[in-house]
Amino acid sequence: MRQEPAPLTRHLRVRQERGHTVLEFRGEIDLAAAAEIAPHLDRETGRPAARVVLDLSPIEFFDCSGLRLLYRARGRVLDRHGSVLLVCSHPLTLRVLRITGLSRLLPPHPTLDAALEQPQVTPRP
Repeated sequence: MRQEPAPLTRHLRVRQERGHTVLEFRGEIDLAAAAEIAPHLDRETGRPAARVVLDLSPIEFFDCSGLRLLYRARGRVLDRHGSVLLVCSHPLTLRVLRITGLSRLLPPHPTLDAALEQPQVTPRP
């Protein structure tokens, strides 16, 4: 039986899956949650050539504070020549991602398996 690691915070769980660091956001991601998540997110996205998956599957609510976290994580990973994938199937969050244009920068995958099956993309210089 596989044991899940304890969450770093009540809003973030980090685990390794198929060579990727999966950052699983949980519950309501608002200003307070973002402040709680940010230091952990920065630590995980600050590694050279990191392979990161931002998993929004367990979220219940996601506001502009969450969008800032995603954008920041993406920039930090790509600046260090890593790769970043997004998992999201929540209809309202998908709509916000589309409206803001973030879905063009981080195309959402419907499941973690779908994201991890993607071929590795060469990161930007």
